[in-house]
Amino acid sequence: MLNLDNPLVFAGIKFLGIFVAFNAVLMIVAYTVLAERRVLAFIQGRVGPNRVGYGGVLQPFADLLKFIFKEEIVPDKSTKFIYILAPIIAITSALMTIVVYPFGPRVVIPFTDISFEMVVTRFDVALLYVLAVTSVGVYGITLAGWSSNSKYSLMGGLRSAAQLISYELSLGLSLVGVILISGSLDLATIVEQQGNRWGFGDGLNIILQPLSWNIFLQPLGFLIYLISAIAETNRVPFDLPEAETELVAGFHTEYSALKFALFFMAEYVNMFTVSMLAATLFLGGWQGPGVAQLPILGVFWFLGKVIFFLFFYIWLRGTLPRFRFDQLMNFGWKFLLPVAILNIILTATLAFFGVFQF
Repeated sequence: MLNLDNPLVFAGIKFLGIFVAFNAVLMIVAYTVLAERRVLAFIQGRVGPNRVGYGGVLQPFADLLKFIFKEEIVPDKSTKFIYILAPIIAITSALMTIVVYPFGPRVVIPFTDISFEMVVTRFDVALLYVLAVTSVGVYGITLAGWSSNSKYSLMGGLRSAAQLISYELSLGLSLVGVILISGSLDLATIVEQQGNRWGFGDGLNIILQPLSWNIFLQPLGFLIYLISAIAETNRVPFDLPEAETELVAGFHTEYSALKFALFFMAEYVNMFTVSMLAATLFLGGWQGPGVAQLPILGVFWFLGKVIFFLFFYIWLRGTLPRFRFDQLMNFGWKFLLPVAILNIILTATLAFFGVFQF
């Protein structure tokens, strides 16, 4: 019988949870890269990777081996300590947020009285933690551009810093509406509130439960978040820091082998984490029809919503052209930020008059 009050047992369970969560995310990220290559190939009338393993399923492992054995080149004039530290900052800040996302309801182990929440760690200001940690990623990108001692890399790093700071304001403000409605910064609490907000009966709840999700109470906030998240992760049409036609490859021009792989991985981990945050705050997290009857379904609902957002990222990349940098900044400061502030004013006004009292 497990004694959860024992510090060693508690620490062991937390370590196991972190190990499983990190490895699961890294595997999903690896196959997101493969999925992107295959989906873009389909959109563009190409075949895509299909030689390594059945249908190309081993291609991510082949890419990893290539990065490991590739020659690593470090520029002579670079600031070497910062040059090496920058990709570590980028991937660490991307991965650290994974531990606070609830990916399922409380589950009871059969034939025991032991129950546990399907989240690595839960605390009251989890949303604030996510915003704080992800904002550190800009340091890795900026330092990479500066430490390489390359003008192209420096310009890419400065562009990226300007873009991330600009759109991070809109992203943070887009979430204030959800906080006003829920009255909490705890991600698990926000998910639980989206379960049966309207008080439907058990029969109707299976069908109408999605109407309790915050996307229906905060449609404008969701759109602002979606646009800002795409810009935050440097994805098309907001991938100006990596505009190969202007800046070669942006801040990571001078990186190769595993250091480049860390930046590449950080971008996809960031895609995954902002997708998890969108699913958690606006699409009910693990909530979905049938979860009350079969709690393990919550994990599949959560992963399904995250995969939908990842597919949306890929779809946009194969569809939209890139903005000019002045258009990018004007859109962020002159349109998106005022609309985000307007959404807060509207939500606060409605909350003051008790519209969100459930």
